[in-house]
Order: sequence, then C-alpha cells, then structure tokens
Amino acid sequence: MDRPNYITPAGYAALRQEYEALFAVERPKLVDTIAWAAGNGDRSENGDYIYGRKRLREIDRRLGWLSKRMKAAKVIDPARQEDRGKVWFGATVTIADEDDNERVLTLVGDDEADAGKGRVGWNAPLVRALRGASVGDLRRVTLPAGEREYEVIAIAYPDP
Repeated sequence: MDRPNYITPAGYAALRQEYEALFAVERPKLVDTIAWAAGNGDRSENGDYIYGRKRLREIDRRLGWLSKRMKAAKVIDPARQEDRGKVWFGATVTIADEDDNERVLTLVGDDEADAGKGRVGWNAPLVRALRGASVGDLRRVTLPAGEREYEVIAIAYPDP
C-alpha cells in the first residue's frame, strides 16, 4: 500500500469482528455442508456442492482482503487529537457551500465510510480539501458535479 490505512478503533473492531465471524462461524459450517454434499455422489449436478464451493471462494477472498486491511491499518483514536482547532482524522466538521447549505461530516477511514450517515473516507476529494482547515477557512474542491467552495463552520472531536 502506498499510503497508511487510517482507521478508528471502532472501525478496526468492526473489521476484526467480520473476520472472526467469517473464519470461526460461517466458513466451518460451509465446509461441513460441502463435505456432506460431496458424499452424496455426482458433484456435477449437486447444487449444494457447487454453490458451497463458490461461496467458500468468496469467503476466502474476503478473509484475505480483511487480513490485508487489518495488517495495513493504523488505528487512530480521534478523542486523543491534540490539535482540535483544525480538521484532522476523526473530526466532525460542519461545512457550508456557496448556497449556504450546511452539511455535517465525520472524517473516518476509507473502510468505514458511509456517505448516507455522513461518514466520509479520509481519502475522498472533499476530505483531502478540508484537511488542516480551521473554522472560517474557505476550501475549493473539484467534485464530479463541478468545482465547489466550502466554508468550515465548526469542528468537533469526541471527548477523551
């Protein structure tokens, strides 16, 4: 990886929980099902066997991806941010565009981003433009819809 995979403690715990659920629960059940289906004879028309093998490949691929992401993860607790006057990882930022439409964004790791809930990944274009900004700063960002200018209205971090 060319850049660190920043992630919050909660985001890392979610990755770890998914990994453990797949590895310790779902995968062993699937292996048992495949073994049972293989014992039923002709595998070429055995739906349980064919689907089970396909699902097992999907699980193994996901486990590999999760493992790589967890190894590359750099866990950062936003509550321990020392410079709370600027926009850094884990900040909850209120911004306003040129039309005075306000949005509240929380800057999180790319693996825990969920735009519908206002959680934006650290490497998103908007977040890259906001990094290091203080209250009152104007930042211009090029988005797919065109170039926009945003003003930082407020910055907040979780309590330590």
